[in-house]
Amino acid sequence: MNTMNVTNMFGKNIRRLRKLRGLSQEALADKAGLHRTYIGSVERGERNITLVNAERIANALDVHITDCLKEEK
Repeated sequence: MNTMNVTNMFGKNIRRLRKLRGLSQEALADKAGLHRTYIGSVERGERNITLVNAERIANALDVHITDCLKEEK
């Protein structure tokens, strides 16, 4: 799996989990202590984010960070 695939998969999972919880990008950003545009770029797979920010997003979604990295089948 290359870096681009990982960032796209992570972003897709973040968007799916966020929508399942009925959160806007802004609400998720507030919970994670990040900016709304940052969340948007993560969801689009445009950012190779740090593990610290990945954990902040996962915590804000009330999931384990590994749930954000699971490949959908």
